[in-house]
Amino acid sequence: MTDAFDTDRVETVLFDSYGTLVDTTAAAQAVTDLVADPEAVARDWRERALFYSVVANDLDQYATYFDLHVDALRDALRAEGVALDDVDPRERTAVYHDLDPFADVARCFERLAAAGYEPSICSNGNPEMLASLVESTGIGDSVGELVSADDVRTLKPAAELYEHAAERVDTPPERIAHVTAHWMDVQGAMHAGMQGVFLARGDDLWPSFGPDPSLTVDSLAAFCDRLGA
Repeated sequence: MTDAFDTDRVETVLFDSYGTLVDTTAAAQAVTDLVADPEAVARDWRERALFYSVVANDLDQYATYFDLHVDALRDALRAEGVALDDVDPRERTAVYHDLDPFADVARCFERLAAAGYEPSICSNGNPEMLASLVESTGIGDSVGELVSADDVRTLKPAAELYEHAAERVDTPPERIAHVTAHWMDVQGAMHAGMQGVFLARGDDLWPSFGPDPSLTVDSLAAFCDRLGA
């Protein structure tokens, strides 16, 4: 992929949250007593929630990200043949308030804040989820704005959310770099006029569909280095 990233254009850095700052695979702990392969179910749970969020936009049926994960868990467990009579999916979904942060997050936010980039978050997560994420990652002293899809009742990758985030951080979209571990989120940010930075945390390949990211990095430290932060 071609590196088209322009550091001189960047005034503000936005970050995705789930899968980018905290590890969603840790949600497996919520279903270890219910299924034989909790890691696989956690992946299915997450993928269903993402899919439901896209469909919710298309059908104008907004629901909070937490509620979408409740529905997704219910369906992931049903697919495994788990009887839900004695299982409370909402209670189990509370694990999303306490996911493990990636080790490079706090230091990255400190570096970017010190360099004047006002690192902020633009997330599908509702405000309660984001408050928990800030606490678990230890970025409270360095994070700027917490921009939630709940503000505009529209989920990623709709342009409205990224445009709202640009207004919240008081920066034109073309002067923002949006960092995320999800290809759909990268392309959504780019569609709204931002530079999209793909954080390749795992083995996921960039899809053949759509434009390439402005920049691909394998760690947040590498991204900070690129900005000279």
